Amino acid sequence: MQSRYAKGPGRGTSLRPVRILVAGASGVIGVQLLPLLVSSGHEVTGMTRTPGKAAALAGLGATPLVCDVYDLARLSSAVAATDPHLVIDQLTDLPDDPAALPDRAAANNRIRRVGTANLLAAASGRRTLAQSVAWSLPGDGAAAVLEREQMVLAAGGVVLRYGQFYGPGTYYPDSLPGPPRIQVAQAARRTVASLNAPKGVIVLADAD
Repeated sequence: MQSRYAKGPGRGTSLRPVRILVAGASGVIGVQLLPLLVSSGHEVTGMTRTPGKAAALAGLGATPLVCDVYDLARLSSAVAATDPHLVIDQLTDLPDDPAALPDRAAANNRIRRVGTANLLAAASGRRTLAQSVAWSLPGDGAAAVLEREQMVLAAGGVVLRYGQFYGPGTYYPDSLPGPPRIQVAQAARRTVASLNAPKGVIVLADAD
């Protein structure tokens, strides 16, 4: 297979345009990430489990894919049909209202465990980058984060530990969370810059 990586003048190794599947594409970072990937020349599929969000993903330049990550058979068929060179796992199950976070913790832990496991199985050895967090979570949240990271690294992927997002569409649109933190548009730009990073963990946070 021809390499998808090439030397760019003065920029080291750069990723040639490829097919990319973004799972969790309608989330707060997904909607920032899609147009950056599209403008870089990549063929982008944006996956959501909510049919009503498909049109918004198309408006960002991606091909929408409506699929429930918990339906492994459907997910595997969809990934095979899309045939991405790269899978980006931005899966979360978070409420719009931060006051509801404690009630949604179990669902978010489940998507970190089962959702990511299913996505890796469906990816079938394809290169994967996956979202994680750069701060400590309480209780089972910490265990779920660790399990996700271990799965991704065992599959040869890249773990992106983001600081707490702030900026438009986040829980902190007009204020700053405590560190580690990162402006959400900057997080998306730094994700694109990490597409061809070697296996391992990358922390994406402001230099406080």
